[in-house]
Amino acid sequence: MKNAEIPILGFAAFSGTGKTTLLTKLIPLLKQTGLRIALIKHSHHNFEIDKPGKDSYRLREAGASPVMLVSSHRRAMITEFDSIQEPKLSDQLKILDQSELDLILVEGFKAENFPKIELHRPSLNYPLIFPNDPSVIAIATDSTLSVSGSLPHLNINDPQLISHFIINAFL
Repeated sequence: MKNAEIPILGFAAFSGTGKTTLLTKLIPLLKQTGLRIALIKHSHHNFEIDKPGKDSYRLREAGASPVMLVSSHRRAMITEFDSIQEPKLSDQLKILDQSELDLILVEGFKAENFPKIELHRPSLNYPLIFPNDPSVIAIATDSTLSVSGSLPHLNINDPQLISHFIINAFL
């Protein structure tokens, strides 16, 4: 993946499959091993992280871009895009300081070419992604799949197993 200076691993699935739920369980397990982890999440929605009436919102609305909010606890940078278009993962990697990270996890960006674990729940009746995406390195599911191929099958409900796969087979 262009602009990736460290390993990058995506979690690809259709909406409602449980990407965020799995990642919230997986990240602490990976951090327990000493890994320093960043996450990039693709949203298909227009979102606001600051609120109307707040100084940062007013300054952005006045035309400042980017606007950086900083406190003793965290930092956020809000950048307005000149044109409305789907973001590219490589562009996001370009602005992410990767110097103190070991792994970048990505939620979404399923149409882009980088290593991914596909999350699949047959009960949701969505098609599998991996037959059309050679960058899928494993499938995490909640049932037995009758598909050909040599992709590892992981239990989507076992974050410990998935963390072992990431550490031992991916990293």
